[in-house]
Amino acid sequence: MTFGRLGEVPHAELIALHNDPRVLRHLPLAGNVFDEAVCRQWVAEKDGQWQEHGYGPWSIHVEGRFAGWGGFQCEQGEADLGLVLAAEYWGIGRAVCCKMLRIAFDDMQLASVTALLPPGRVRVKGMQRLGFQRDGQLQIGAVLFHRYRCWAPGTTASQRNGE
Repeated sequence: MTFGRLGEVPHAELIALHNDPRVLRHLPLAGNVFDEAVCRQWVAEKDGQWQEHGYGPWSIHVEGRFAGWGGFQCEQGEADLGLVLAAEYWGIGRAVCCKMLRIAFDDMQLASVTALLPPGRVRVKGMQRLGFQRDGQLQIGAVLFHRYRCWAPGTTASQRNGE
């Protein structure tokens, strides 16, 4: 598994991913149309996060094939982990998240990361096995999300409380 820049992925592959009904079921903020024009704007916004925040989403490749995208996006000043995989790669989500969390905590030296799940997403055991704990809610547009937080290994309770 390797990570790359979203701008290097052929737009046709991103468009196919974002128009797959199986994937769209899990993307409550997705619009009705993800065509070439929307894709160009979307890639520019996602790649722009790297300059603005020092982190952003990657393209994900398995054995050289585009499998999806994910990484950290700034949500209310915090690095929020997002992951969108093509349906045929759903079984690798845990491995992808583990690699991303290692990068967040070891390379980027982040104290914590968040992840947002829509309330309809009832399967959260996988998040908990990765170390995420429920940490409130967040409204984005008209959609309410449950926020989960994962702290860097070795973070103390007083550090978590800002002491």
